[in-house]
Amino acid sequence: MTAGKEYDGLGGRTFGAVWRELPACRDFFAVQGLPLPSPDQTPDLYFADLAADVLAETGVDRDALALRFVHFAEALGRMETHAAQAVSSLTVQGGTDKTGRPEQLDLTLVPGDVVALVGPTGSGKSRFLGDVEWLANGDTPTGRRVLLNGHVADAAARLAHSGRLVAQLSQNMHFVMDMGVGEFILAHAESRFLADASRAAAEVIRLANGLAGEAFDAATPLTALSGGQSRALMIADVARLCASPIVLVDEIENAGIDRRQAIALLTGSGKIVLMATHDPLLALLASRRLVFAAGAVTAVLATSPAEALALDGLVALDTRLSALRQDLRLGREVLFAKE
Repeated sequence: MTAGKEYDGLGGRTFGAVWRELPACRDFFAVQGLPLPSPDQTPDLYFADLAADVLAETGVDRDALALRFVHFAEALGRMETHAAQAVSSLTVQGGTDKTGRPEQLDLTLVPGDVVALVGPTGSGKSRFLGDVEWLANGDTPTGRRVLLNGHVADAAARLAHSGRLVAQLSQNMHFVMDMGVGEFILAHAESRFLADASRAAAEVIRLANGLAGEAFDAATPLTALSGGQSRALMIADVARLCASPIVLVDEIENAGIDRRQAIALLTGSGKIVLMATHDPLLALLASRRLVFAAGAVTAVLATSPAEALALDGLVALDTRLSALRQDLRLGREVLFAKE
């Protein structure tokens, strides 16, 4: 059978081994209307034993169908390899503002960079995050172009990379799945084929509780989590389990969580982080900030030495305000002593 020789690159591995490396290969059989192979079968044996009536429904012969799967797996493997490669740079090239005037922007970010997006509500911050998420190529309302490692991603690659290169933490996050927190996080950890998925899942829940105000455990239903708890869980999950090298955060200060610790978690894993914010503390924690007006970036500012000194005062003030919030939540008398 021709497919046998074509599939030698997998070394005669079973479908179980293929699933572990390329889980999305299962989609081929669903799309073709074929029965899912058993994990202990090899591709050669599966296609050789395929019933004639099932084969007839595909409209091609055995060899052609087997080769179709081979090409699908090879293409998927290339996509996975590319997606898994380190993103060495992310470049955003300017488009136009809401009036059509050119946006003077050529911004390049590298792993570990944290950039704040600041400006009035409606000034274009969320649209900018959307352009990055979509890897825009002049095909969004702004006309921006986003490059990965200096290159434009073609349409096929953009679809293939969806959900792999970019992780987004939006303002409102609520779960609708009827399962427990532990079960959900464990499933994600197992999908990453971690050596100790249970330990990794427990670590995510522990970190999430460090961000959230009210504690929850592995048995807590996802649907019982508050908005802040949901955001805390997803931040911990992105920081510890998500392989996406680019993280987009929309107004983390509204989540009711420890935002400084959240940013520390996200940046500690060497990701590129872009966060839209109205919070001076978060803005100064970033190395640069993009100033928005009328749908475009009007300035790119680096945190100045004077601002770095001011940050110490903001941190101290934020610590005091956090303590007051905790007093309020716990029913204590709220007192603010003057220094």
